[in-house]
Amino acid sequence: MKIIAITACPAGVAHTNMAAAALEATAKKMGIQIKVEKQGAMGIENEIKEKEVAAADVLILAVDTAIAKSDRFKDIPTLKVPVAEAVKNPQGLINQALELVQKRLTKES
Repeated sequence: MKIIAITACPAGVAHTNMAAAALEATAKKMGIQIKVEKQGAMGIENEIKEKEVAAADVLILAVDTAIAKSDRFKDIPTLKVPVAEAVKNPQGLINQALELVQKRLTKES
């Protein structure tokens, strides 16, 4: 399972970084690959590349603001939540993303 995620808050500093760190640490504990792009005051950090989008199973958008370059993700299952959700409940959020993938796989078979 490969997850990509974007974290972004209006200021793009504290909550953006806290959410990214929580998702990365939790995914590592769960044995799940994740790449988290942060968008905010510093611009785009750790940018998700096209090949990473193509290889990903699901996108988590933990955002409280519009994101840049959103057209990259038009064909991937997406779970969108407030950035605080990734800080408070990263494991629950990752589990929801996994359920989204399972539902899509079930529909396709």
